[in-house]
Amino acid sequence: MMDAGVLLKNNKRWKDLTSVCVIDDDRDTVEVFCEYLAIKDIEVLGRGYDGRTAVELYKKLKPDIVLLDVMMPEYDGFYALKEIRKIDPKAKVIMVTADLTSDTEKKLVELKATAMIYKPYEIDSVIETIERVSKENVVVSPPSTNN
Repeated sequence: MMDAGVLLKNNKRWKDLTSVCVIDDDRDTVEVFCEYLAIKDIEVLGRGYDGRTAVELYKKLKPDIVLLDVMMPEYDGFYALKEIRKIDPKAKVIMVTADLTSDTEKKLVELKATAMIYKPYEIDSVIETIERVSKENVVVSPPSTNN
């Protein structure tokens, strides 16, 4: 007889799934991300559209990983990363950005982003990054400039 407290999804224990919150000011991006993550057996606990909401969701839901856009109006990803670090210095936060400037990279390193994903990205590389980060704190290096 199965323990009533153990839920299964695609033959995996629900508690074994990686949980995430997805934060981006582009609502379509958030929706597509969440749908794809669910298909890949990654549990989406929350979604938000600004940095303040990211902090609130982190406090309330304590996801394994936060996927956080850098550039958002009002409360941006820098704000959210800084505040999440105050709550939990070991939080796993993957920053997503199209900004390839050294200033942004430097600031993300100073704020101890767990990993960085640069737009445009392949969704499968995002999944690979989530899987690596869920296993350990790995800082993803900036993209190579082999053009």
